[in-house]
Amino acid sequence: MATRKLPIGIQDFIGIRQDEYLYVDKTDLIHKMVSQGRSYFLSRPRRFGKSLLLSTLGAYLEGRRELFAGLALERLETEWTVYPVLRLDFNAGIYDEGKPALVKVLQDQLLYCAKKYGVELETENPASMFWKLVPALHERIGHRVCVLIDEYDKPLLATLGNSTLYEGQTLHAGMKSILKPFFGVLKSVDAHLKFAMLTGVTKFSQVSVFSDLNQLIDLTLHPDYATLCGITEEELQRNFKTELTALAEAQKLTPEACLEKTRFWYNGYRFEENSKSVYNPFSTLNLFERKKFESFWFATGTPTFLVELLKKSDYDLRDIDMVQLPAEDFANYRAEADRPIPVIYQSGYLTIKDYDPELRIYTLGYPNAEVKYGFLHFISADYLYDNRNETGLHIARFSQEIRAGDPEAFLNRLKVFFAGIP
Repeated sequence: MATRKLPIGIQDFIGIRQDEYLYVDKTDLIHKMVSQGRSYFLSRPRRFGKSLLLSTLGAYLEGRRELFAGLALERLETEWTVYPVLRLDFNAGIYDEGKPALVKVLQDQLLYCAKKYGVELETENPASMFWKLVPALHERIGHRVCVLIDEYDKPLLATLGNSTLYEGQTLHAGMKSILKPFFGVLKSVDAHLKFAMLTGVTKFSQVSVFSDLNQLIDLTLHPDYATLCGITEEELQRNFKTELTALAEAQKLTPEACLEKTRFWYNGYRFEENSKSVYNPFSTLNLFERKKFESFWFATGTPTFLVELLKKSDYDLRDIDMVQLPAEDFANYRAEADRPIPVIYQSGYLTIKDYDPELRIYTLGYPNAEVKYGFLHFISADYLYDNRNETGLHIARFSQEIRAGDPEAFLNRLKVFFAGIP
């Protein structure tokens, strides 16, 4: 059976198309987004394809028609105007040193874009550079500018547990003092913009992205774009027939049982109460590559900001499955230790299970088996105990003793387990 190239961890649309990797076509939604609006924000968990989405948008807005051969966008787009694209990637920095690292990342990327389009730009305050560059690009190219900002919240999440780096002791210190005026530029240069999109994991209402930029359309809970990132059931069965067949053979399962197990492990994310559920794309691609059911998403690492937030919280993690949350907490999100559920949801560990429109209350739960088992093993171990490996060993031995029909050993181990909890 022929093995197809799966784009595991590849976030570059140009590379995927030129090197003939498998691509799940979302370009009909991309065309709709660009043709019907101008400024957007999208929050999705890590490893859900946000960077690939912006890379695809960049290729489209730069008029790279040849890359879309055979995709929906080739049929839908008729003009293929070449716009100047200013792309900023906040993943490019390590922000442990605070403000200087963020300033350097912004300056370097703005200078790179200026050089790419032949625009003179001096190194100064990032907000000033941004404010000067956008109209200069418009004048230089003759078309309005497209701004794509990836993982805008990375500096905030990286310093969330450090009040000095996050807030700053003075007006001129801290991440927020840089980001607030920088993102505020988008509103002042609006006349020069053709399109703008920001992505991130979380929604920080304290930053001007959501207080000053009232022109941004938030797609996070938008029903039309709930499947923009992720793989639907229909897309899985249509695009991955070869991989599903190979997986079923490797697992010695019938095709139906294999599909059901895949659904149980990796499907279940819902980003709007009435939308279709989607599979985690990173885990699903790894499943087809390795032909094993494992916690691929968790293997890439637990976000430090989430662990630190939970350590400061008094919230009982045993109550998070099927927890209820007012709709206002989705719209007015703030990362606070006494209210960890919104950040747990936005990080992908919970998803929408139900919604009461009369009371405007969401019910949240684990999306699938991978997240449930991974959360209990990784997050709870970091949150509750000092020795993750010992905790995991206890759990494995519990299972072995139950399967062996040895209740006495199970109960003795249970006593030891509880005795070790502070």
